[in-house]
Amino acid sequence: MRNLFAFIYRFRAFLIFVLLEVLCIFMIVRYNTYQGAAFFNSANKYVGEVLEFQSGITDYFRLTNVNSTLARENALLRQQVLQYRRAALIDSTRTLDTTFVAVTDTLQQHPYILHAGRVINNSVRRTNNTLTLAIGTDDGVQPGMGVIASNGVVGRIKTVSRKYATATSLLHSQMLISAKIQKNNTFGTIKWTGGDYRTALLDYIPLHVKPAQGDTIVTSGYNTVFPEGIMIGTISSVAKEADKSFYTIRVKLSVDFAQLSYVYVVENTQQEEREELEQNAGILPNEE
Repeated sequence: MRNLFAFIYRFRAFLIFVLLEVLCIFMIVRYNTYQGAAFFNSANKYVGEVLEFQSGITDYFRLTNVNSTLARENALLRQQVLQYRRAALIDSTRTLDTTFVAVTDTLQQHPYILHAGRVINNSVRRTNNTLTLAIGTDDGVQPGMGVIASNGVVGRIKTVSRKYATATSLLHSQMLISAKIQKNNTFGTIKWTGGDYRTALLDYIPLHVKPAQGDTIVTSGYNTVFPEGIMIGTISSVAKEADKSFYTIRVKLSVDFAQLSYVYVVENTQQEEREELEQNAGILPNEE
């Protein structure tokens, strides 16, 4: 306390000067309309800039939570889109022949649930590429589930722990995906043969079909992993080779695997029942 009084006494002249300056400024601003308006406008500007800067810093450190929330909301919205797409398919089935076609309650149920997860590790330049996701069994993820992004197919879950999961990427030498040409429903298989991570091959399209550059390729729905109609890519080139009975078709993939951030794990609630039935009947599963 003695040091404080000594400091005030030592700088008393300067402190009185500052106090009088502040008092003068207050009186000028308080009793002069123009100066008062100018002061408060300037003060609001600088205060606003400081608050904006502070808000930007706060928002930056909240981005992870915000992105996770948005990803979960997008998962629910995409799930609703799949439901509407399935309902439209059922309605089109009704219109074929109402005498012989009966749409059951089981068919009307939507079997797919989407779980949003963040990509924390990814590769695109290997022969067998994989992904690691920050989502696991605590979130309902199990091995064998499909993985999609907002713009197309990504891969399939391989191993799972409580908090994390690894997935076999579409960019894997042993990954096959059942696909079809959207415009005519011609069934084929998507396979990545290495090299360019934006291009894959569409195999087993017979020569009597007329595929064209720009045709859309989607999932066929013939397996239990991916819903029907999920985007895979578009045809970039079509070649007919003399010694082959099928086209050589290159597909530009819709997903940019080098920029994956959030994905959706697809849970099929009817998968076990269908696979058990097909296994008992001796039916071989389609490529997945």
